[in-house]
Order: sequence, then structure tokens, then C-alpha cells
Amino acid sequence: MLYFNNFRQGSRISPAIRTLSNRWARQRPIVRPFSLSRVLYDQGKPLPPTKSASALAPIGVAAANLAAADPNIVPRPKIFEEFSLKGRVGIVSGGQRGLGLEMAMALCEAGATVYCFDLPPEPPKEWLNVQDYVKRIDNGSRLEYVCGNVTDQKGMWAKVEEIGDREKRMDICIAAAGIFRPGVDCLDYPEEQFKEVHNINVNGALNTAQAAGRQMVRFGNRGSIVLIASISGHLTNKGPEPIMSYNTSKSAVLQMGRNLACELGAKNIRVNTISPGFISTPMTASYITMIPGLVDKWSTVSPLRRIGRADELRGVATWLASDASSFCSGTE
Repeated sequence: MLYFNNFRQGSRISPAIRTLSNRWARQRPIVRPFSLSRVLYDQGKPLPPTKSASALAPIGVAAANLAAADPNIVPRPKIFEEFSLKGRVGIVSGGQRGLGLEMAMALCEAGATVYCFDLPPEPPKEWLNVQDYVKRIDNGSRLEYVCGNVTDQKGMWAKVEEIGDREKRMDICIAAAGIFRPGVDCLDYPEEQFKEVHNINVNGALNTAQAAGRQMVRFGNRGSIVLIASISGHLTNKGPEPIMSYNTSKSAVLQMGRNLACELGAKNIRVNTISPGFISTPMTASYITMIPGLVDKWSTVSPLRRIGRADELRGVATWLASDASSFCSGTE
């Protein structure tokens, strides 16, 4: 739109380009950016307004200005309300343990009802401990368990649709299910094992995001989808054992997140990815114990000179799920 404004002001543009631009401008309405009352159209379909307002408005500096003009207004902090997930509903795949369980618990502490998806028919004792802890917090949140296979696309769609029927909304999705298969040279990597890693880490992430996204669209509420990628999707781990399949799968998750963000933005659904560094989890524990000195090696490549804790993902996951990150989408 800026370019067309310049064209009309007599910029030095070739006659051919000017003709094309004017023709395009006649076919599409030119609207002022940042208008609350006007809507953009793309091939006849309305797109979201070019400016939005916070559900907590007035907020920030606007609230301070309003309070300055009206002495009857009592100032109060709203930053914690921005992070609140009270009344919201979400799903977390890979939620029986590790990063998935840590992030699910954090969402509950912020007020959300969270359904953890994982393969075992029944959750382990650690998960039950967290469920009991959430109940005792008594903030209106719930932690539920669902036996589900992320590689079963239609199955995931159906199970999350059942949750939508029950809760009448869907707000949050964290796709954290993943597997790690190290120790095979790239020239000898078995086809079936490579497919297994990608089926869970890539297809599973997509199936989970689809299942939640379909319900977000169904109920018309704003949504946030978070895909758990990895630092291994950005670089090649130079270690004692090759992990080509895992690294490749996590690179795919990064690109998936960017594409989903672009497609779902018009539906008011945000999509972001998190790439944890070297984190101590049940999945990495067995690998660490197999290789002497690996913890020290991983620690030396971190600016903090240590590996991370699973609970250190709680804050960023809650931020991405909440309105505090309402203009963050397509990011890593």
C-alpha cells in the first residue's frame, strides 16, 4: 500500500509498472493501515483488522494516561493478568513426563485445564503426583490424561474433538512428543528407523497441531500452538555418536512452525517453536549415562556452562500460551 501511495504522488516509476499498479489498485480496496473500523479484503474474503485491542485495555501507558486524567481510577498491575490462562483449555502431547509434563503443569498453575496425551494406557506415578498437586493448588485448573498416539492423525483429531465437545473451547496446544534414536552411521541408517523418528517427531507434531487447530477454528477463539523443536534442528551435534535422523526431524519441525503460522494467522491462531538446548530429561538421561564425559562436553558449549533443567522451559511455554505474547507468531 505504501508503494501505491508513492505512485500516486508522482514517484519515478516506469509507465508499465504504473499502469499495472493502478489496475491492481482499482481491483483491490486501498485502506489505511492501523484502522480499527476498516477491513482488508483478499479475493473477496475479509482478513483480520489491521489493528487490535487488548482484552485488558486500557493497559500499559494508555492506562497510566487515563488514570492521570481521572483521579477516580485506582491503578493496578495487569502484567500478571496478561500471563493468566484462567478458564482456558489446552493439550500437551508427550505429557506423561519430561518437558511435556513440566509445561503442562505450568499451564495448570497459570489457570488452564490441560489434557496430556501419551502412549501408555495409564499415566505413571509421577504424573499422578502432579495431578494431585494441581488439585491441591485449587485455582480452578485441571490436569487430565488421554491415551493417544500422535502418529494416528484421525485418532488425534477425534480425541481432541471429544475434548472440544466437553470443554466447549480450545486455546492451547504444545506438541512435545518426540523420540531420539542415536548411534547409527548415516550410510547405514535403516529406512524403517528413520521413518519411525520422522513419523513421531514430524508427523506427530503436525497431527497434534491439526487436532487442536481444528477445534480453535471450530469455536472461533484465539489460539496458541507451540511446537517443541530442538537446538539440534539448527546445528549438527558433533558428538561421539551420530544422530542424523533426530536432527533432520527437528529441522522439519522448525519449518513446519513457520508455515503453520503464516497459514493460521488469518484465523487468529499463533504458532511458535521452542528449541531447548541440552536439557536433562528422562529421554536424554539414558543417552548421557551411556557416554562418559558427555555432560561436561554439553556444558562447555553453553554460555552458562551447564546443561538445562526441564523446569526452565515452564516460563517460555506459559508466555507463548498466554496473551503476554499476543503479537508473537512464526518465531523460534
